[in-house]
Amino acid sequence: MTAFEIVLVLAAGLAAGTLNTVVGSGSLLTFPVLVALGHPPVVANVSNTIGLAPGSLSAVYGCRRELASQRHRLLPLGAAAVLGGLTGALLLLALPAGTFGAVVPALVLLAALLMALQPRLTRLVAARRARHAHAPGTLATRPPRTTGRALPAAVLAVSVYGGYFGAAQGVLLLAALAIALDDDLRQLNGLKNLLQALVNLIAAVLFALTADVAWLPVALIAAGSVPGALLGAALGRRVSPAVLRAVVVTVGTVAGVTLFMR
Repeated sequence: MTAFEIVLVLAAGLAAGTLNTVVGSGSLLTFPVLVALGHPPVVANVSNTIGLAPGSLSAVYGCRRELASQRHRLLPLGAAAVLGGLTGALLLLALPAGTFGAVVPALVLLAALLMALQPRLTRLVAARRARHAHAPGTLATRPPRTTGRALPAAVLAVSVYGGYFGAAQGVLLLAALAIALDDDLRQLNGLKNLLQALVNLIAAVLFALTADVAWLPVALIAAGSVPGALLGAALGRRVSPAVLRAVVVTVGTVAGVTLFMR
């Protein structure tokens, strides 16, 4: 790799770590960079997942306060995330390489679309919460919401996607949590970061042991994503979410169209 390529991958890892902590979809920055540098899509995806795993753990550390009050949810949702992540990673390795190359443009464009629709989804969730707050038996008179069965199933489904590809899994996880639970979004974002870290970690371990990995890009992405994740919360309070979302949607759309044309 040239000096420019090293700096490019390092910067992409830093930005991806920040975005994953704040809004998700950091892979839409790192994955296209690895493909642009000549790595086959499967190798790029595998290397990207391994490289972002340390950043995911860093995000969990940064959100430890938000997780302290949610320990009762960690076992059912964490188990669903691990099982789903492992299933998705095994599907990536088991299916022919051409399968991933054929579907990845659609996955990238889908992830960009989900990011573009995130404000609308947030408004729908807010409207649902407002109706729930005015319903009889809410707040102090209604017992706290538990995970039930639907939420672990939703986390499992999203985690399969996350283990297979990963971009926008944070958006999907946060949407599922916000719809099923009534907690503050900052609390749910911390839980989202933990579940995302479990998916990335189990997939990264499997990929590291069995797959073809570009280790130098992995190291560069990891070196950028760890501090990026720690900076994510602070930067997220200062930078407009609309700006971050616009960057991710633009990069994802351009990457998806480029991959489709190839």
